[in-house]
Amino acid sequence: MPTTAEGFTLRLARLKADLVDQSRRVQAMVEAAFDAAFALNNAEGARIIQMDEAIDRVDVEIERACVLLLTDACAEGAQLPSDELRMVLTIVKINNELERIADVGVSIAEEVQPLVHAQASLPETFRVMSNSVIGILRDSRTALDKNDGKLAKVVLASEDAIEAFKKSILRDAQMKVSTGRMTVDQAFMLHELATYCEVMSGHCTNIAEQVLYIATGEVVRHTHGHWEKFDLGSTSEPTGASPRV
Repeated sequence: MPTTAEGFTLRLARLKADLVDQSRRVQAMVEAAFDAAFALNNAEGARIIQMDEAIDRVDVEIERACVLLLTDACAEGAQLPSDELRMVLTIVKINNELERIADVGVSIAEEVQPLVHAQASLPETFRVMSNSVIGILRDSRTALDKNDGKLAKVVLASEDAIEAFKKSILRDAQMKVSTGRMTVDQAFMLHELATYCEVMSGHCTNIAEQVLYIATGEVVRHTHGHWEKFDLGSTSEPTGASPRV
């Protein structure tokens, strides 16, 4: 396919739209997985696991389209803006994060059957945590759709809250096990689900990092308990560090 600078821009816009559609698909899957876990709905859990096939297929299609776009541009010597080249690479990275979030959604859905078998209703504190993760995923998706750097920073600032939720839920579970109000098996299942929430939050912040880079040019990474800005022109130290970005 001929790839003029204008043609590249149009194909890139289509890729971005496909990525946003994929993010909506992943969001719906994750929400359904949590709903199935709270409702102890085995049939719904099985349905959600099957949803991953469509997400995997689109994941591959987007990655192949990105590779083909760059291949065409290189083959024809197209003069392409550096910001659009960065966008292609960012789409590949975010696409990968979305696929991993979907994998976590599958893991949550796979926990439904053990929960049903144990008749283990989930505590309300975990509902609050899961709703928070869903909100973080929604915000990262919206930031992607609108190239919203400010909203991306909100997502980055939310990671500590999820970690605090997990610690609180596990402390409560430990206390309930010690007093006989929760079985060890139920506590392990709750630990798994809380860990899935934490992992999902991490993928969302990775998406937010990429959105922030595209929207503002800032490169940030979470290291040693805080977010650091990095200077792309330097190969040594970060330009500064603070607990918030």
